[in-house]
Amino acid sequence: MIVLLFIGLLSKIALADVGSGKGVSYVITGIGRITGVRVWEASRSVIYGFQFRYDHTWTNVVGRESGEKQEIELFDDEAIVAISGKYSHNIQSVVFTTNLGRSLFAGQPSGHSFNMYPENKKAELRFISGRFQGAITSMGAHWGLVTEPYGTNPHTNATHV
Repeated sequence: MIVLLFIGLLSKIALADVGSGKGVSYVITGIGRITGVRVWEASRSVIYGFQFRYDHTWTNVVGRESGEKQEIELFDDEAIVAISGKYSHNIQSVVFTTNLGRSLFAGQPSGHSFNMYPENKKAELRFISGRFQGAITSMGAHWGLVTEPYGTNPHTNATHV
């Protein structure tokens, strides 16, 4: 029984790395709900950069503003509830999916698949973190419950893939 538990924990740890994870650390955070997402892709290839809008304010870009920009602006009652995509050395593609069924897709769907979503069905994406080296090499999603539209300190939990 203990051996199975240990193997199960090793499996979760092995799945925790998306891409090589090399390069400079980044984190995108803000106050309030996420109301927009921008992703820069290299001609339907790797993901170069991310930018979020919290309320009416865009964050600084992490990574690079290079290649084609994909963007989604969220409705007042909309939130990011899942992130999926493909990775190899870099993040090859990413899909941000909302509670209303809309999606932002960027990149080339090749490599290994990943899926990130909150354990609590009422939670939404609060921020992302990861690493960048020429392109995005890793990312993790941090989820939380937002009880007020512009709450300043929601409780969060992390899902790193």
